[in-house]
Amino acid sequence: MVVITETHELTLDRQRIDSEECPPCAGTPAMPTTYFKRYRMEFDLQREEIASPQLPDGYCWASWSPALVESHAIAKFESFQGEVDTQVFPCLANLAGCRKLMRDIASHSGFLPRATWLIRFDGNEFAGQRPCATIQGLFHSPWLGAVQNVGVVAEHRGLGLGRALLNKSLAGFRASGLQRVYLEVTAANTPAVDLYLSVGFRLTRTSYRAIEPMEPAGT
Repeated sequence: MVVITETHELTLDRQRIDSEECPPCAGTPAMPTTYFKRYRMEFDLQREEIASPQLPDGYCWASWSPALVESHAIAKFESFQGEVDTQVFPCLANLAGCRKLMRDIASHSGFLPRATWLIRFDGNEFAGQRPCATIQGLFHSPWLGAVQNVGVVAEHRGLGLGRALLNKSLAGFRASGLQRVYLEVTAANTPAVDLYLSVGFRLTRTSYRAIEPMEPAGT
């Protein structure tokens, strides 16, 4: 879900994001292909401060264990339901796809357990303990890491879980000796973009992901 490219860092603010234009297609016939604007954002582990990750009452951390692949997959699947990223990455739209994605991430040669975390909701009288937020980390070189699939289940949003996940993961990247971390986000996901900005990520590249239309069944 991420592509390594070397770019020059640019300072990003909300005004600049809002002024970005669509891909250069003016004057060309309308095409059935859908283009999703994507931002690559980077965090400088050597310069930026990382806040202490705090969870509200009723939530707890779970560090990486192979036994948690299913829990991460469930949290990922439930987090992305109804979100634009299921159009950009169809594997996020179903639990089987999320399971495969988690297995692929966990078996990647650059998988970084220190930067991979799960948040569980302790439960209440109506429901037992449940995974409700997930983040994974990879490294692509001795100095560069990548955040994967930050997800918080809808009914657990607004409590600071996404910010806590990012800070916990960034601390893991730093403890592993990396210098920079990047992620990619769909521009239409404004709450996520604003969160990453507030944590200290900066824009380094804008790209467009082309999604070809699905052919009707039977064609």
